[in-house]
Amino acid sequence: MKILLVEDNSQITRAIAEALTDQHYVVEVAKDGELGLAFAETGAFDLIVLDLMLPKLDGISLCRRLRQSGSKTPILMLTSRDTSIDKVLGLDVGADDYVIKPFDLPELLARIRALLRRGNATFSPILEWEQLTLNPNECQVMYGDRPLTLTHKEYALLELFLRNGSRVLSRGAILERVWISEDIPGEETIKVHVRSIRQKLKVVGAPPNLIETIYGLGYRLNPNL
Repeated sequence: MKILLVEDNSQITRAIAEALTDQHYVVEVAKDGELGLAFAETGAFDLIVLDLMLPKLDGISLCRRLRQSGSKTPILMLTSRDTSIDKVLGLDVGADDYVIKPFDLPELLARIRALLRRGNATFSPILEWEQLTLNPNECQVMYGDRPLTLTHKEYALLELFLRNGSRVLSRGAILERVWISEDIPGEETIKVHVRSIRQKLKVVGAPPNLIETIYGLGYRLNPNL
């Protein structure tokens, strides 16, 4: 599942993003409201975690604009204002739930899971490429009828490939999206993880070039199998 986190506090961003990636979610981060709106309008997200107070465009305005444009993506709003006015305003413009800062991280994750369960029939289709399938709801990966056992990073990397299909992903883009809340490792790390995924795919019968290296550019799923 893919979650957009719109939050300008780096410490909060790191804590939430680490917790979500540990739960096998793919996380995109926007540090201001305008960037968050651009991501939300162009990306396919299962959930948006949205701070109320943001630079450039506040969370209330962002939420309102998304709902006015027809977006039905679930929105969980974060607010440091523990007042009924802010809660009502957030819900009135289309937020599905809210959590007050400082929040308890397990409660936040529980609220996220509840919203995702509520909308998963619409927002979480099984991702497929040839015989490779990934079920975001159950964090299950199969090739044909054979399951793959992946590490957290391998799962996040493979989901990123599946969500982008034949689009070439640069090594820089992969590092930013998969290691989003951590110190960015070197590009050799990607090669190690891709090699491991390829080996695991080969064991269950997948072609060795299912994940294709585009030299000088990056990686993608091979459209020419």
